[in-house]
Amino acid sequence: MRIFIYVIIFFSFFDLFAQLPIMSTYAVSLGASPFIAGLAVGMYSLSNTFGNIISGIFSDRKGPFAILVVGLLSTSTTLFTYSLIGGPYSLLAVRFLHGLAAGLVVPAAFTYLANRTETAKRGKGAAISGAFIGLAAIVGPAYGAVYTSRNNVPETMLLTGTMIFLVGVAAFLALRRTAVTKHKTIKNSASLIDILKNIGLIRSFSGAFFLMFSQGVLAYMLPLKVDSLGFDSQLSGLLLSTFGISAILVFLLPTNRIFDIVKPIYTLIAGFTIMGVSLFFVSLVSTELLLYVGMCFYGLGFALLFPSINSILIDSTSTSSRGRSYGYFYAFFSAGVVVGSGITGALALNPNQGFIVSGSLLVASALLNVLTLKK
Repeated sequence: MRIFIYVIIFFSFFDLFAQLPIMSTYAVSLGASPFIAGLAVGMYSLSNTFGNIISGIFSDRKGPFAILVVGLLSTSTTLFTYSLIGGPYSLLAVRFLHGLAAGLVVPAAFTYLANRTETAKRGKGAAISGAFIGLAAIVGPAYGAVYTSRNNVPETMLLTGTMIFLVGVAAFLALRRTAVTKHKTIKNSASLIDILKNIGLIRSFSGAFFLMFSQGVLAYMLPLKVDSLGFDSQLSGLLLSTFGISAILVFLLPTNRIFDIVKPIYTLIAGFTIMGVSLFFVSLVSTELLLYVGMCFYGLGFALLFPSINSILIDSTSTSSRGRSYGYFYAFFSAGVVVGSGITGALALNPNQGFIVSGSLLVASALLNVLTLKK
């Protein structure tokens, strides 16, 4: 049933990425001010962090099956309510509920997957799940932009909600017979204090945060960089797709064996370094070809980092605490996007400055992991 969990992961991130090119303009069309429009975009990620934490706690207490099905069905319900929106403030309410419901799904899915994957194959398993996320990152924005241009945002959300509802029903029917048995006691569940004392989880959480921090900067600054160079606006979408394709190739080709052969701390350091250097490179170049080269290397770094932080989390937890740990993990994941785009916007950085700041943080993270390697 692991392939079905990968499908669930795909649709969870497909829902996220499909919103990216349409939500800010939709908020403005409803009469939202620039502040409210930005808040509408960020509200999803804000409530998503709470959903992630709730999902992690209940995945440990009740098992991931129930929270996974509830998350999928409630996400589809909130997607249907976009047709009821009448103004910017009702949009904020729906965005909050949407993010909260969607936040239940991903930690439960990864907990389910991790608990059914052999330790020796956890790196390759994380690489395959990363490939499905990369595929969603390529297909989702294109679907959101193209379908909305021919219809409207509520209809786009309705179609997405229908797909997720069908996945939720299929999950209930297919996974209930193979649901991971919940533990009879939660005495061994990790508290937040225990988690903060765990160096492996700190590495994993910080990796998730800075990975998505750079994604937030990239999503915000890359279109501005492309525009400042006088290229067609479609180039930014093609560049993001290039990064996604590069990552997927690493995830799915025989190269994914590296994640079970090499210790994840080493691939984590390599991933941070390559991503950071690639952002420095993108800040310096001004030709289309070199931008593609920079995004190819960024995708390589992403492909090394994502399975590494997942493997480190699995190695640092037991089945009794894994759900809660994944909840915090994806809370940091969601927060990174908001902080990355928010800080660069608040500091009024130009695109090249934004890439340099983000690249510096990634390289500094790699260096810090090197210095604390003995721990």
